[in-house]
Amino acid sequence: MKPPGACRSHLLAELLRRPAPARASSDPLRPILASLLAGRSLQQGVLSATLGLPSDSLRRLWDDYFPGPRLRLEGGTGEDIPELADLVRLLMEHRAQRSESEVWLAQIVAAGCAGRDHLWQDLGLAHRGELSFLMDTAFPSLAAQNVHDMKWKKFIYRHYCAREGIYVCPAPSCGECSDHDRCFAPEE
Repeated sequence: MKPPGACRSHLLAELLRRPAPARASSDPLRPILASLLAGRSLQQGVLSATLGLPSDSLRRLWDDYFPGPRLRLEGGTGEDIPELADLVRLLMEHRAQRSESEVWLAQIVAAGCAGRDHLWQDLGLAHRGELSFLMDTAFPSLAAQNVHDMKWKKFIYRHYCAREGIYVCPAPSCGECSDHDRCFAPEE
């Protein structure tokens, strides 16, 4: 049996070899989308079988970015969160406005916030660097404000709560996280 990393590498390579239209193949976020699909097919993370997207958006993602046979995606353990639409709106306000993939990623990232681990894990990405690249590329004006390298879920929730005027607003499950002391240490 192959270790999960080998399976992910194989799935990523297979997805990225697929011919796609020029605008999709030149999108710097295409490898991140492939990683999200690979992670979900390996049942990593908490996203639904649609990655938190409406079914027509997921169909466009497959057809435009990875034409060919679709990976089997099963739903994760994520829950609905009441602030989902607000999180999507926050991310959309900071999108780079270069491609439709940013709209999809705003929905996917917001849906990933329903998990109980670090956001990159809840999204089913391979490592935190992929999430940082996603944020820097798709939502650059928001990512630029993360000058202290705060964990992404905490950072997103901090901005959401400040915008809503909520001053006691921890990210979900932070109190249970093994990195709690590191995240909530002084940021100076």
